[in-house]
Amino acid sequence: MTTQWTRGVSLRQLRIFEAVARLGSISRAAEELHLTQPAVSMQVKALDGLVGLQLIETLGKKLKVTDVGMEIARHARAIEHQLAEAEAALAQMASGHAGLVTVGVVSTAKYVAPKLLMAFRERYPDVQVRISLHNRDDIFRQLEDNLIDLAIMGRPPAALGCEAYVFAEHPLSVLAREGHPLTRLGVVTAEDLGRESFLIRERGSGTRVTQESFLLEQGIRPVEIIELPSNEIIKQAAIAGMGLAFLSEHTCQLELRTGVLCRVAAAGTPVTRNWHVVYRDRKNLLPAARALRDFLMKEGGRLINAQLSPAPTPPHG
Repeated sequence: MTTQWTRGVSLRQLRIFEAVARLGSISRAAEELHLTQPAVSMQVKALDGLVGLQLIETLGKKLKVTDVGMEIARHARAIEHQLAEAEAALAQMASGHAGLVTVGVVSTAKYVAPKLLMAFRERYPDVQVRISLHNRDDIFRQLEDNLIDLAIMGRPPAALGCEAYVFAEHPLSVLAREGHPLTRLGVVTAEDLGRESFLIRERGSGTRVTQESFLLEQGIRPVEIIELPSNEIIKQAAIAGMGLAFLSEHTCQLELRTGVLCRVAAAGTPVTRNWHVVYRDRKNLLPAARALRDFLMKEGGRLINAQLSPAPTPPHG
């Protein structure tokens, strides 16, 4: 491997290669960057020569990015973010709270984040907010790679050095379709729940972690676990009667209000977790990011609670 290859690399080469790695195609990268395909290929080949290790492989007509290439692309994205931060810092020095904040939002938080961020924008109209929506594990990686300024999530990462501040409660409940026999019981036992199928989120989801802990702590062994890739699909599956859902109440306010989903009075529920605003420790938050952090800590709980309303309670038999 060529030593000190970074002395010869250019931002242009890194940007071009990042596009190739992200899109998986020379032609699509050329189209996005408004370059010719030969120009893109030439820059990728030059970077390959500087690094001294193969960055991409061509298998038939398919392009495959090697592990080395994926690592280069990851650092290229981090460098791009650092440059954007530098640009934002200079802008904020010149104009107070103006600037850009990149916020990572876990999938479940997409039901509360828009209202929070809209209220923030009303107070700070000169601040631009960019949202990155992913599951919990992907948000962890973005924090680790310094690709986001702040994250809105439930349980913060324990292994990653972060500052985390609670700004609102986050209740999760067992839910069933309208008319399900369990919704008519005043007390639902672990034995009752063990006779049901449970719908569960994919691995990497914070909701799944909480659900698995709940089932273990309550000694519930469902007859079947059905894994589904999103809260929306789980809601529709529960409404259709495929099984019981375990979801954040913030994700299903409409369904609870209209009665198509009902809470099950299961022991140990609702499971109350917290919403956190999270960022890497030792990260120098710029004024706009600090303003958003402080806004969430001061106003977030009130704004989220305003979205929650009592759902119809089915009659107990």
